[in-house]
Amino acid sequence: MGTQAPADRPLKVTNNIDEKLAKQKEIDDWLPITSSRNAKWWYSAFHNVTAMVGAGVLSLPYAMAALGWGPGVAILILSWIITLYTLWQMVEMHEMVPGRRFDRYHELGQYAFGEKLGLYIVVPQQLIVEVGVNIVYMVTGGKSLHKFHELVCNKPCKDIKLTYFIMIFASVHFVLSHLPNFNSISGVSLAAAVMSLSYSTIAWTASVHKGVQPDVEYGYKAKSTAGTVFNFFTALGDVAFAYAGHNVVLEIQATIPSTPEKPSKGPMWRGVLIAYFVVALCYFPVALVGYRMFGNTVEDNILISLEKPVWLVAAANMFVVIHVIGSYQIYAMPVFDMIETVLVKKLKFRPSFLLRFISRNIYVGLTMFIAITFPFFGGLLGFFGGFAFAPTTYFLPCIMWLAIYKPKKLSLSWCANWVCIILGLFLMILSPIGGLRNIILQAKNYNFYS
Repeated sequence: MGTQAPADRPLKVTNNIDEKLAKQKEIDDWLPITSSRNAKWWYSAFHNVTAMVGAGVLSLPYAMAALGWGPGVAILILSWIITLYTLWQMVEMHEMVPGRRFDRYHELGQYAFGEKLGLYIVVPQQLIVEVGVNIVYMVTGGKSLHKFHELVCNKPCKDIKLTYFIMIFASVHFVLSHLPNFNSISGVSLAAAVMSLSYSTIAWTASVHKGVQPDVEYGYKAKSTAGTVFNFFTALGDVAFAYAGHNVVLEIQATIPSTPEKPSKGPMWRGVLIAYFVVALCYFPVALVGYRMFGNTVEDNILISLEKPVWLVAAANMFVVIHVIGSYQIYAMPVFDMIETVLVKKLKFRPSFLLRFISRNIYVGLTMFIAITFPFFGGLLGFFGGFAFAPTTYFLPCIMWLAIYKPKKLSLSWCANWVCIILGLFLMILSPIGGLRNIILQAKNYNFYS
């Protein structure tokens, strides 16, 4: 005589599933990326401007000096076209599976390459980019505050170490980092987007006002062939760093509401197009006018080359500070999401304000410490730009597109993606070489915590 299964077993299984789904929803409602999905299309515009137009725009004239007129203009235009194309691919792939949204870059990577391989490919690169940007922005914010202090302080003026200015800049983030999600930082992001357009406009209009400098030279600055080649490689990384919004684009799109009738890609793409128009308004005038006026003597931050009118250059430096405050938060938010996901889902911590407070303060403190220790602005741009930005921006979306959609061999889509992949690989291999060399050269004359 067989034993009969309890009649309430299906009910228990159903209850267990419901409990798991409820717990999963509670976690998703707490995590930064998925907690709010009511963003408007214009949120996408200024989040993307804030993510894209950052410290990199100020180094573009310096990059032009290392690239030269012909290669420099060609690389700037080509980068704008390629990155707009790969950004379109990511917007399209966000909801390519009906009923599912790839809210994070690594989730799309897992779908394209498999659960484990996707994580191994995407997460390290994305973390290098986002943590790298946060470190560079700590340096940029500190240097811009330092420059502002020099310009507005009446002589004689007490010299304050750059270390302290980086710490002042970081103090803002010990407060702002506790805003829970992307939508909660929309006001900060909007202010940052306006500031980016403002200081870019000041940079090129003040350059025009200053005029072409006496004895200006457009030849390569380095005295040796090796120096010229390495500087060229570094400049490629500077350009790659300037086009960096892809690392947060899926996370930004995740905040936009979506239905089968009105998918999120419509408003997201509208915001991206406006953002890229603003990017063009910022990048091309700053790069071309800055190089035209100062030639190969331009500094790695164009605002340092501009000394007059003092009040305008001081204002521009303060605008940079406000902008990189917003940019830091945009790039930090996906990192916070990863940290909090691991703490809550893997280590089984309970979602709480205290958990968020401790983890985020540790992260801000860590980026501040590294920035104080290694404030090599130009070299950092070149190194991070090539090593990590090139894959995630220039060719990883193309590889995912080929893996998922499998376009016909030698079709327009297949050819376009392979051209992007090959150019991106060259960028990834060459630019870190120049960036690392610059860091080594600058480190020779650097006193730690000066």
